[in-house]
Amino acid sequence: MTTPSLRLDPRVPATPYDIGLPVLRLVLGAIMALHGTQKLFRWFDGPGVKITGKFFEKAGYPAGETMAVIAGLTETLGGLGLILGLLTPLAAGAIVGVMVNAIAVKWAGAYLGAEGVEFESLIIAAAATLALTGPGRYALDHFVPVLRHHRVRYGVACLLLGVVLAFLILLLRD
Repeated sequence: MTTPSLRLDPRVPATPYDIGLPVLRLVLGAIMALHGTQKLFRWFDGPGVKITGKFFEKAGYPAGETMAVIAGLTETLGGLGLILGLLTPLAAGAIVGVMVNAIAVKWAGAYLGAEGVEFESLIIAAAATLALTGPGRYALDHFVPVLRHHRVRYGVACLLLGVVLAFLILLLRD
């Protein structure tokens, strides 16, 4: 059994995907991690767990503060996973699950505008793209044996997991 080297093979040239996908990972991951820390720790002028919990209760979720912690942890850990390129399909699936719930709560019939869901839809599309294409060459996934060589089925499975769990959470709403 060989141990993976911490260096990438210099004989394999970087592709545009190897450069572009980390940009997407970093931006999407940072957006999600920042939103999560707003919910959990009141960082970046965020509401914190108590106020976010009241929002969840008003939106029909039971145990609002618990749901705020779950959402905050999912956003923070999913975002950090994307930034690092670590467990990328799972991190992306978690982000999709959170955004499915966000759309269900926010949607008032409009796609664009103040009550629209275009931002949430864009986040879902970006996360799904990362789950299906993989993290690119510069990611910690390359040091995880089962994820070293990205497979679409991992991405599909993680996206399905995120969507199924999101719908299960939605069933808890009043």
